[in-house]
Amino acid sequence: MTFMHTLRFVVAGTLLAPALTLSAQNRPPIRPLGQVTATTSDTLTAVSNIRAIPGGRLLVNDAASRRVLLLDSTMKVLAVVADSTPSTANAYGPRSALLLPFRGDSTLFIDAASLSMLVIDPNGKLTDRVMSVPRSGDASMLALGAIGSGAFYSNGALVYRGMPNFQMQMRSGGSGAPAGLPAMPQLPDSMPIVRVNLQTRAVDTLGQVKIPRTRPNVQRSDDGRITVSIEINPLPVVDEWTVTSTGDVAFIRGSDYHIDWVSSTGERRSSPKIAFDWKRLSDDDKVKLIDSVRVLREKMAAANPGQGQQMAAAVGAAMGAPGGATGGAPMMIRMEVRGDGGGGAPPTRMPQIQAPQMTYVSPSELPDYQPPFFATSARADEDGNIWIRTIPTKPQPAGSVYDVINSKGEAIDRVLVPDGRTLVGFAPGGVVILSWRDGDVTRLERVKLR
Repeated sequence: MTFMHTLRFVVAGTLLAPALTLSAQNRPPIRPLGQVTATTSDTLTAVSNIRAIPGGRLLVNDAASRRVLLLDSTMKVLAVVADSTPSTANAYGPRSALLLPFRGDSTLFIDAASLSMLVIDPNGKLTDRVMSVPRSGDASMLALGAIGSGAFYSNGALVYRGMPNFQMQMRSGGSGAPAGLPAMPQLPDSMPIVRVNLQTRAVDTLGQVKIPRTRPNVQRSDDGRITVSIEINPLPVVDEWTVTSTGDVAFIRGSDYHIDWVSSTGERRSSPKIAFDWKRLSDDDKVKLIDSVRVLREKMAAANPGQGQQMAAAVGAAMGAPGGATGGAPMMIRMEVRGDGGGGAPPTRMPQIQAPQMTYVSPSELPDYQPPFFATSARADEDGNIWIRTIPTKPQPAGSVYDVINSKGEAIDRVLVPDGRTLVGFAPGGVVILSWRDGDVTRLERVKLR
C-alpha cells in the first residue's frame, strides 16, 4: 500500500472525531455488495484498469507486468493479448498504458511510450489498425488512468485531462537569489478537460477541474548540496470528472457536491446539490489532522526507507510526470549545478533527488468543511451511473462507501466495498470487478451488485 493510499485512511479516521455535522436528508442507507461469483487464480501483479467485452470476458491491464490478458467469465486466462515479448511484437511498451472502450465492442490500447493507439477487436485480439495519439505532448495524460481518470471515447472523440503547461528555469541570480538554482514553477490549481476529434484532430476545452496543489521548493546549502521539499494539503477541496456510458461528461464539484454536465452534443446543464452530511472542522480538528498525518509519515519512513520513492512517484503523477503511480520508472528530479553559478561554465555534477521531503500546509489552510471526496474517486458504471468514493463523516462499516449517482445528479444508492478490496471497474448485468492483494500477487473477483 502506498503512502498516498494510507494517507486517505488516516485522514478519514481522524475526521471521524466528534465535530459539528450538518445532517443531510434522504441519503440512501449503506448496503453491501452481493456475492462473489468468480476469482482469478493466475498470477497478476498490479492491475491498473479492465475492459469488459462480450461473452462475460475481461481485458485486464496488468501494468506492472506490462501485459494485457484476456479472461473468461470464470476469471481464467484465455490468452495474452499484449506483452513485451517478441511473440507479441513488443506491443506493451516500457511505460504505463490504458485500455478504454472504443467503437462498438472494440477497445483502444493507448501506449504512451510509442505515442500510438492500438485497436483490440471484440474477440480480444490485436488488429493491424494503429493510430497515433492526437497530441504527442498529452500521451502520458491519456495513458495514466490512476490520475484524472485517464481517457474516454465519446461520440468520435477522446476526452481526457490536459497536460499542465509549465517549465523549470534556472535562476540567474540577483535580489539575493543564488544563481544556477532551479526556480520551481508555480503549479496550477486547476486543469482543463479537453475533447479531441479523432478525424479532424480539432481540440476544444469542455471545462476545468480543481486539482490538489503541491508547492515545491528547492534550496541549496553553502556546500552546494540541493534539497527539495514538497508542501501538500492532506485535505484539499478538489473536483472530479468522468464520462458516463451514455457519453455525458460529468464535472463533480467538491465545494458543494453537485455535477455540471456536458453532453456528447455539447449541451450543458447542472444538477442540484447531492445530499451529504457536511461536517464543520474546528481549529482543533485541523491541528489534529496535520499532526496525525505527520506522525503517519514518520512511522512509515522509519519502517520503510524506500517509501520516499513511492511518494515521489505519486507527486510526479500529480504533476503530470510520466510513469508516476501506475508503473514505469519512478519520478527522478535531475538538476544541473554549474560550478560558478552560471557564465557558461560546464556542469560540475548532476545530483539526483529521489525522495523529496514532504511538508504540510498550515492547519489554517485546511477547509472549514470536510470535502465529500478525495481526488481520483469517481468511476462510471455500465448503466449510466457514477460511483463516487466518499470521505466518511460518521462511523461506518470497514471499507469504502460509494455514492451511486444517476443521470439526474441524484444519489440513488450507497454501496460498501469491503475493506481490503479496490474497485477497478464494471461489467454488464450489474457486475462489479474488485481487486485485492493475496500475499505478493493481485487477485480479481467478479461481484454481483445485489
